[in-house]
Amino acid sequence: MHAHSYSDKELFRLISEGDENAFRQLFHHYVPQLQPLARHITKIDAVAEDIIQETFLKLWISRDKLSTIENPRSWLLKIVFHQSFSYLRRQAVHDKAINKLGEDQELFTPETNLAYTTMVKLIGEAVAQLPPQAKRIYLLSREKGMKIPEIADELSLSPNTVKNSLVRSLQTIRKYLEQAGHLLPFLLLWLLEL
Repeated sequence: MHAHSYSDKELFRLISEGDENAFRQLFHHYVPQLQPLARHITKIDAVAEDIIQETFLKLWISRDKLSTIENPRSWLLKIVFHQSFSYLRRQAVHDKAINKLGEDQELFTPETNLAYTTMVKLIGEAVAQLPPQAKRIYLLSREKGMKIPEIADELSLSPNTVKNSLVRSLQTIRKYLEQAGHLLPFLLLWLLEL
């Protein structure tokens, strides 16, 4: 631990230089402030903890940019808000899909459950074969629920580059599924376009 207390701006500068002690000091200072905020928005303790971990992981991964941030507290709050509301958005989409599927009980036959499991496995295999940047863009879109402008901002790319990458990735995944002989149009559309 550092001998004295640094300002947030100084801590960000030290972290940008790879100082793990400064990172720990910032973490211990902000977790008690940020966790209640994430818990208030998401209403779930475990999700709030995950959001805080993601926030500090993002901070560490983006540490080379930290020295340019003028207001560290606002930057951290923005990330926590973004992560929290992204979670709520993903949860709403998930709940809507489950409710829709729940209306059609005949969809839940052993055959469709097996087909669904197989499809998810094949999509995972196809995604694993994507080039690194395309894979990252796809996962941010599909797993994190981020929109094209958000992904572009996150990865310092143009929105057009992100959009083109997603289109190519979806084409690659569809082709992989076709080659594997699995075509379930309603399920495929639901999984890939959601």
